Amino acid sequence: MDVWLGAARAAAALNVVLLVGLGYVWLDNYREHRARHTLGLLVFAVLLFVQNVLWLYFYVLHPDFIAWFVNSGTDVRAGVTLLCGLELGALVFLGRITFT
Repeated sequence: MDVWLGAARAAAALNVVLLVGLGYVWLDNYREHRARHTLGLLVFAVLLFVQNVLWLYFYVLHPDFIAWFVNSGTDVRAGVTLLCGLELGALVFLGRITFT
């Protein structure tokens, strides 16, 4: 398995897990406080959740995308992987703020 593909899969999977946790907390907070800011965070989590599930579909189940990814240059593989990695960093930061 390609290292970049494995890293992209792991980052997308971790993003899904983090978004489920953050979405749960933000939904609970929205039910309690009805704050528009919390609703915005909840919508943000839902949209990013769908995005990452779609990434996982392409990274794991779509043979044409996997073949394109593996046969691409290192700059393309690193760049696409970095997109999920940067999102993971942002979600870890949000998670740290939300869960502490």
